[in-house]
Amino acid sequence: MDQLSFALKELTGRCREGSFATQAARGRGLQAMAKELKGMGYVLPGVGSLKPKHISALVARWKGLEVSDATIRNRLGWVRWWAMKIDKPGLIPNDNAVFGLVERTPYQGNRARVLTPEVTGKVKDAPTLMALRLQAAFGLRREEALKLRPARAVQGDRLCLKASWTKGGRYREIPITHPRQRELLQELQALVGDGSLIGEGRRYVDAMHAYRHHTRVAGLGNAHGLRHAWAQWQYKLRTGRECPAAGGPTLNQLPPEDRRRDYAARLEIARELGHNRIDVTDTYLGRRHGDARKERAA
Repeated sequence: MDQLSFALKELTGRCREGSFATQAARGRGLQAMAKELKGMGYVLPGVGSLKPKHISALVARWKGLEVSDATIRNRLGWVRWWAMKIDKPGLIPNDNAVFGLVERTPYQGNRARVLTPEVTGKVKDAPTLMALRLQAAFGLRREEALKLRPARAVQGDRLCLKASWTKGGRYREIPITHPRQRELLQELQALVGDGSLIGEGRRYVDAMHAYRHHTRVAGLGNAHGLRHAWAQWQYKLRTGRECPAAGGPTLNQLPPEDRRRDYAARLEIARELGHNRIDVTDTYLGRRHGDARKERAA
């Protein structure tokens, strides 16, 4: 192991933000980068030696290997974490467009999915069913639903998610606004007590395997569409209208006041979903702007 690999191993072992899966992926990714840099002739004596030229060289290599833009974006997220830990947050631009990357997969239509009695009736595992209900009620990822500990998470009118439960290790809060959400959390508390849906004496990986099996049998896959449905419900609550994905108007069809309301709602929903940028909401709610090609043709 060279100096950089060893230093990165120490850094990732010392700074353990995020879930175990997040930490493991980040550690593997940074070790791979250390090997790539060495292979390209860059000998870095430590983590503090990272420079913009090294990042540019990595991105150029990945593009040459035809790595997808989505994968490169994920890797740059690990580089940003690295830069933050060495007190060089400005080392890498926040905008991935600087590297010529397509920021997001083009909008692929409304992927919202409702948890109907017909679907829930096919789920025979109580923890998996409760996880699905939490995803639908709070827009949680499956990992977050499984790791959620209600005795610690419920704080007044907020559901507070610890960094170790979330993707990317980002603490966040979700408002509890409906009586049915409160009732669901009480059911969860009665089911798990001071614990979580992972269960006593069971590992997270075991709970995830069970979740995947039972949702696949029920025809749900990873049930990510429940987050889409939650986001669309929240948008309607905050704006009083449907989002574009559900047939509502796009930004160019709204008066100025409603445009401001659209922006505020999307920003809040993005944060509550665990994202930092408003453009991510296009995936869940539909594009803010209409299809420019169709507008020009009209």
